[in-house]
Amino acid sequence: MDDHDGREEIARLEARIEELAAGIETCRKINLAAKAAIAVGGIWLAAIMLGAIRFDPMALIGAIATVLGGTVLFGSNRSTSQEKTTALKAAEAQRAELIGTIDLMVVGEQESRSLPRLN
Repeated sequence: MDDHDGREEIARLEARIEELAAGIETCRKINLAAKAAIAVGGIWLAAIMLGAIRFDPMALIGAIATVLGGTVLFGSNRSTSQEKTTALKAAEAQRAELIGTIDLMVVGEQESRSLPRLN
């Protein structure tokens, strides 16, 4: 693989890394919302059971559905987040490997080769 192809592959991997990082951030926000739903549903359910809220079958079903929905969302999103994190680490490792194969030149070396020295 020549340097040009390597650089294109690195650019592609960097775009993929940015995409995965954005997806992981979205997953983090969804996890926060799922935890909030579980907490709200739990408090709502406790309030119904303790009599702080008048018993109503629809309210009870709503509280249970909120807890269950938050739990399902949290579990599903957690596995998605783990998959994206694994893919992110693999892409970063592949990018580092490709960067290691490119013959990089230190900028100072290039200038000293191309410019005559003045005394």
